Amino acid sequence: MASQSEQLTAAEISRLAGVTRATVSNWRRRHADFPQPSGGTEASPSYDRRQVEVWLDARGRLPTRSSKDDLRTHLRGRVPREAEAVALFTAHVAGLGDKKRAGIATLDDEELLALHAEAVSSDSGTDELSPAGISAALLRSAANVIRQEGPLAVFDVLEEHGEAPIGIRGTHPTPEALADLMAGLATSGGPRVHSVLDPACGGGRLLAATAAALKPGARIHGQEYRLVTAAQARARLAEGPAKASVDVRSGDSLRDDAFPGLRVDAVVCNPPYGDREWGHDELALDTRWAYGVPPRSEPELAWVQHALAHLTEGGHAVLLLPPATASRSSGRRIRAELLRQGALCAVIALPPGLAVPHHIGLHLWILRRPEASRPGRDLVLLMDASNEHVSTDQPAAQGETPDKNRLHETILSTWKAFTAPTEFTEIPGTARAVPAIDLLDELVDLSPARHVRTAPVISPDAALRNVTELAERLKADVAALAAASEIGPLTSAGETSRSWRSATVADLARGGALAVHKGVRSLSAGTAPTDLANRPILRARDLIDGIRASGDARELHLADPFVIEAGDVLLTQNVGPQGVATRVAGEDDAGCLLGNGVILLRPDPRRLDPWFLAGFVSAPDNVSQATTGSSTFQLVASRLRIPLLPLDGQTAYGHVFRKIHKLRTSARNAAACADETADLVATTLSSGALLPHGAELP
Repeated sequence: MASQSEQLTAAEISRLAGVTRATVSNWRRRHADFPQPSGGTEASPSYDRRQVEVWLDARGRLPTRSSKDDLRTHLRGRVPREAEAVALFTAHVAGLGDKKRAGIATLDDEELLALHAEAVSSDSGTDELSPAGISAALLRSAANVIRQEGPLAVFDVLEEHGEAPIGIRGTHPTPEALADLMAGLATSGGPRVHSVLDPACGGGRLLAATAAALKPGARIHGQEYRLVTAAQARARLAEGPAKASVDVRSGDSLRDDAFPGLRVDAVVCNPPYGDREWGHDELALDTRWAYGVPPRSEPELAWVQHALAHLTEGGHAVLLLPPATASRSSGRRIRAELLRQGALCAVIALPPGLAVPHHIGLHLWILRRPEASRPGRDLVLLMDASNEHVSTDQPAAQGETPDKNRLHETILSTWKAFTAPTEFTEIPGTARAVPAIDLLDELVDLSPARHVRTAPVISPDAALRNVTELAERLKADVAALAAASEIGPLTSAGETSRSWRSATVADLARGGALAVHKGVRSLSAGTAPTDLANRPILRARDLIDGIRASGDARELHLADPFVIEAGDVLLTQNVGPQGVATRVAGEDDAGCLLGNGVILLRPDPRRLDPWFLAGFVSAPDNVSQATTGSSTFQLVASRLRIPLLPLDGQTAYGHVFRKIHKLRTSARNAAACADETADLVATTLSSGALLPHGAELP
C-alpha cells in the first residue's frame, strides 16, 4: 500500500485533472482500468498518486504539475505545527524583498532550516514553536510557491489543510470593497492618522486597506488569535507598498492583549460575532471596561471598549458589527454610557449581502475617544443605507461594482459632511444627526431605521407621475398574467391516468442522455480562473426569487467553477415548503457560474427536451420520493425519475410546462408590482403629497 503522503482522494484527483468531482465518479464507473482504491474508507476511498497520474497521463488528462500541487503533497499527513512553521517561514520570506525572495528556492537544506529558525525567533508569539523537526523539503516546496505565485498563494494551500475552518468563532474575511470603505472612514473626518491597530486582523485585508490610505512612515499593528492567519496578515502587508512599520502578533486580543498600553490614531476591526466564550468571567475586572462590564452575551461591546482603550484622544475607531448590537436589551447600559461620554459618533446600517452573514445588513459603528480638554460632540450620525440595492451584474474598475462604488461614495461623503465644521443637513430617508439626549430612552435603541425618516420626500407632481407610471405597469402585468393563464388546450387521459416506463436521472446520466453538475462552495478563499473571475454566480436564492444571477465570484468562492449554458435545467438542492425552484436556463443565465446549492442537469437535445425534463424533475411526487433529511430536506437528483417518451412526445409536454413557468413568472411580477403600487399610493397619501379625488384642503 502507498504511504499516506502518496494518497489522493476523489476531490484531489478532480483538482489534479482540472475536472469536476462528478467527472471523476464517471471515470470510476465507466473505465475498468481506473486505479482501484488503496486506502481510505468505503465511503471516502483514496488512491495511489502514481497509479492515478499514469492513468491520467495515458489519456492526456495530466496537466503540468504546479508548485502548489507539490506543497499540497508535502503537507498531506503533517501535524498542525508543521503548517504553522510553513506560515511563519512564508511571512518572513515575504518581508525580505523580491531580490532575496527569488533566490530562496536555490538555498541548500541547512540554509533553508536556518532561515526558518530565524523566522521562528523573530515572531514574538511563538515561544513554544520549536524550529526543530521541520522538513527542508517542505520548506523548499513553500519557497517554490512563493517564487512562482507569491507568498499569499502558500496560505491558499494552508487553508485547505487548516485544523479549523475560517468560520470558527464567527470570523470571516472582510470583503475588499467593505475594507476600503472602513479604511476611508477611519482615515477621514478627523486628525491625520499616523498609526492604526486591528485587534482581530484575520488575514489582513482590512489592515492592508487602511495601511494603503496612510502616509509614509505610519505604524501598523495587528493581532490575530490563529498563528497561521496572523502570518498571512504579515505576508499580505509585506506585499503592499514599503512605507510603514508593521507589527502583527498572534494571540487572543481580549484575553491576552499583545499591545498593552499602545495608543493609536485609528482602530479598524471586523471582530468575531456571536462568540459567547470570549472571556467574560476572567475579564470581569479588566480596566478596559470604562463604559461598563460587557455581559456574556455582548462580546461585540467588549470589542468596542477594547478599541476605545487603544485610541489616542480624538482618535477614531470603525467596527463592523451585527445589527443586534444596536438594540439588544442586555447592552443598553453600555450604549447609554457611550452616548453620555460622547464616545459614539455614528451608526451606519449597510445593505444585506456585503459581508458574511450575507442574509442580514450589518452595521458600521464609528467611535471616538473623547478628549479630556474638549467633551465629545453631542450629536450622533444615524444613517440607513440598508435599502440600497447592490448589484453584482457588471464589474467595474478595481474589481468593484458600480453600485458598491456609489454606496462607498455616499457613506463617505455623508460622514465627511457630518464631521465638517458646518451644520449637518439631514438627508431625508437616509441620514440624520440626532442629539444624544434623544437616544437615551428606556431602550437606547441605536438602529438607524428606528430614527431616520423612511417616508420618501417627494414633490406632489413627481408623486402623481410615479403612481401613474406604476399603475400603467400594473395593468400591463395583469394583462400578461391573463394571457399566460391560457395554458390549454388540454385533453382528459380517460378513465385512468396515463403511466409510463421511466428511468432515474442516474440511469440517464450513465447512458449519456444528460449530465449532472452541482455548485459547491470552496472552504478556502481561492481565486477563480481569470476568464471566470468577473462572472456572476447563480445562487439558490436567485432561482427561488426568479431573478438573474446576483452572486459575486470574488466573494462566493467555488470549488469547481462551472459555466451555465442556455438549455440547462436548474433546480435548488434544498426542498422548501413549496418544493424545489426550477427553470430552464435562458440567455440571461448563459455564461453565469453555477452557485452553491444549485443542481444543473444538462440534457442532450437530441434525446431530451429541456422543458419536458424541467417539468417532471420538479413535480411534487417526484421530488418527494427523491428527498432525504429530517429537519433540512435535500434533493438527491440521481433518484428523480423521468418518463421514457419519444422526442416529439416530450416536446408536447415541454410546450405546456413552459407555459406553466410563464404563468408563475407573470403572477410573481404582477404581485410585486401590485405591492409596490399599493405601498407608494399609501405613502404619498399619508405624507400629504397626493389627495383623494374630491378632497378639500383644510
